[in-house]
Amino acid sequence: YVTGEESGAQVALRSRRLGLDHSQVQVLAEIQLEKILATLQSDRPHIAVIDSIQTVYSDQLTSAPGSVAQVRECAAHLTRAAKATGTAIVLVGHVTKEGALAGPRVLEHMVDTVLYFEGDTHSSFRLIRAIKNRFGAVNEIGVFAMTEKGLKGVSNPSAIFLSQHSEPVAGSCVMVTLEGTRPLLVEIQALVDSGGPSPRRLSVGLERDRLAMLLAVLHRHAGVACMDQDVFVNAVGGVRISEPAADLAVMLAITSSLRGKALPKGFIAFGEVGLAGEVRPAPRGQERLKEAAKLGFTVAVVPKANAPKKNDKNFEGLTIYPVDRIEDAMNCVRGL
Repeated sequence: YVTGEESGAQVALRSRRLGLDHSQVQVLAEIQLEKILATLQSDRPHIAVIDSIQTVYSDQLTSAPGSVAQVRECAAHLTRAAKATGTAIVLVGHVTKEGALAGPRVLEHMVDTVLYFEGDTHSSFRLIRAIKNRFGAVNEIGVFAMTEKGLKGVSNPSAIFLSQHSEPVAGSCVMVTLEGTRPLLVEIQALVDSGGPSPRRLSVGLERDRLAMLLAVLHRHAGVACMDQDVFVNAVGGVRISEPAADLAVMLAITSSLRGKALPKGFIAFGEVGLAGEVRPAPRGQERLKEAAKLGFTVAVVPKANAPKKNDKNFEGLTIYPVDRIEDAMNCVRGL
């Protein structure tokens, strides 16, 4: 572990707090590239963490550490060293205020994998998301809990993004989204309230422009008008959903809030909704349904193309209602 931002004594303090006193991690407090490369060449570790690439500098360049030239050249030298020695090197990098990787864009092209460490300051959960991966799927996530003993893996991440209601509440609908190859259950909450002459449309974790489009489709094809209503939509747990498969769940949550009637217990829905009111299939719908069945959900409204064959034992206990159009979905929910 090469630390450029803390001294060896500071790292030792954290090691003792995390109970890692007897770990096999070697610590090198150094920021000069040439000395780091010499250590990698002599010790040949299996894995090396450089924290951070913005603090490392090379004597061959006159620019300051963290400059574009220094970051680019130091990363290039470390990449060559990784290939020559067989050491897996992890470069820790800073991010900008917008959340993008700080430094030259070429840095992302040099490495095999780019992982983003995400989290809300008000939540104890953290996500590690793959943005680039030469050896696997992108947008994969790992979910971890931040504890006093460090990060701990979360075995059932879907539980984070579901509210714990003793009874179903109006304006809540659970959907199954995909994060990389992992199906994840997320609760969508909607609140529809009487607004003024300029009603507000606010979404957290979902695209606001798409919310406006879904409200128009809801009015035209399902006869549900929210023209004079404030509409607020939230994805529970701070997760961000960018895929259109959330459309059906959002529309059902809005309708549930507007009518003040809760959806049935154990209910899930997913599917993309087009401007003509058609419900389009979501990618890998069977995997989404399997995840819902595994977690004990009993009722699903899904696009007809995603519905499995009858008597499929993978979906025992899950009653599936396939729909073609948004009005079919509304009629189906009314009858439950």
